[in-house]
Amino acid sequence: MEKIILVGVQTKNTARQEVENSLGELESLCLTDGAQTIEKIIQKRDVPDPAYFIGYGKAAEIKETAEKLKADAVVFDDSLKPVQQRNLEKLIDIKVVDRTRIILDIFAYRARTKEGKLQVERAEMTYHAARLASQGVHLDSQTGGIGTRRGPGERKIETDKRKIRDRIAELDREIEKIKERRAIQRNLRDNSDLPEVAIAGYTNAGKSTLLAALSKSKVYADDKLFATLDPLTRKIKLPGGRDVLLTDTVGFINKLPHDLVAAFRSTMEEILRAKCILHVVDASNPDRKNQIRTVLSVLKDIGADKIPLIAVFNKADKLDGQEKLIFNTPDTFVISAKNSTGMERLLDEIEKRVVPFHCLHKINVGYENQDKIGAIYKLSNVKSEKYNKKTISVTLECSGDNWEKIKNLFNRQIREK
Repeated sequence: MEKIILVGVQTKNTARQEVENSLGELESLCLTDGAQTIEKIIQKRDVPDPAYFIGYGKAAEIKETAEKLKADAVVFDDSLKPVQQRNLEKLIDIKVVDRTRIILDIFAYRARTKEGKLQVERAEMTYHAARLASQGVHLDSQTGGIGTRRGPGERKIETDKRKIRDRIAELDREIEKIKERRAIQRNLRDNSDLPEVAIAGYTNAGKSTLLAALSKSKVYADDKLFATLDPLTRKIKLPGGRDVLLTDTVGFINKLPHDLVAAFRSTMEEILRAKCILHVVDASNPDRKNQIRTVLSVLKDIGADKIPLIAVFNKADKLDGQEKLIFNTPDTFVISAKNSTGMERLLDEIEKRVVPFHCLHKINVGYENQDKIGAIYKLSNVKSEKYNKKTISVTLECSGDNWEKIKNLFNRQIREK
């Protein structure tokens, strides 16, 4: 396990505690990426230095500290410009990486689906492009961030600008094909007319655990940052008997690289289809207020800020009685996804949010119109189908728009029970 030094800068617009919290999160990221933090350094300055990000004198101090502690790398809590990274590495004489590189490493390791891997590789290519152009190094010499992992961007290809652009274009084409297949899957979901609910939140807030608890199914979850990256959808049943689709999405994080936000935009589009969003918050985290702001900011960036939110404070099993009372208001929900407590009230709220969009209908279809049953299945969620002597009794659930389409199938002469 590599030994690393973490470096943060406190500008005139940030508080000391905020920088310390961010470094604590960076330490967790580095541990996830296979490195042990041996020292944390914070410099206070009005604005970052254009040449070294920190001051030259502080960079020289870090060199001495690194030599004394026999550090393998220095990790900065902010994104470094290529010239800053080059200058720091020349001065400190060991590997220097930034927060963006660490997150990219973790995403590369965690991505499971083909789409996820392609999206991460595209983000890595974009990240490397500026550095390759600035430093004149070859991509196959990029050894990633820390630890021994190598992301999908570290492959033996020519690293001149033209080939970088060609590779990015190739990745875009592959991602577009997957997006087209995803669109077909979405159309199938639209035809089933099941309302969709998205789970969003800061990384490691317990989103996957909540999906498993509500759907009563096996979902991979782990107490690690970015344990899961790829969206996962499960059908859940609400107290009134209606079904909804619940989708877990990639976790957000402070200072999430813009290239990753762009790369995972197609994945995040799952959120835009939701009738409501479960905003899962780790209630036990002392930095939860900043985490909430980060999530709301990213939701706004992707255009999801107009979708109704349900505030879900998770990990109640780590709170005492007084803390639970503070969070538990008529507009918020305190739960423990791990222990499946607080689920009933949350499900009731989800039902209140989606029921206005979908209603139950019971209709009788004459055998002369039996050929239209297939279209009903495509436009609604059929609950039951019973064959009688003269008619077929169908109980279905659908949106108002699809109910109009079903009535038009029968020239608005449909017989509702």
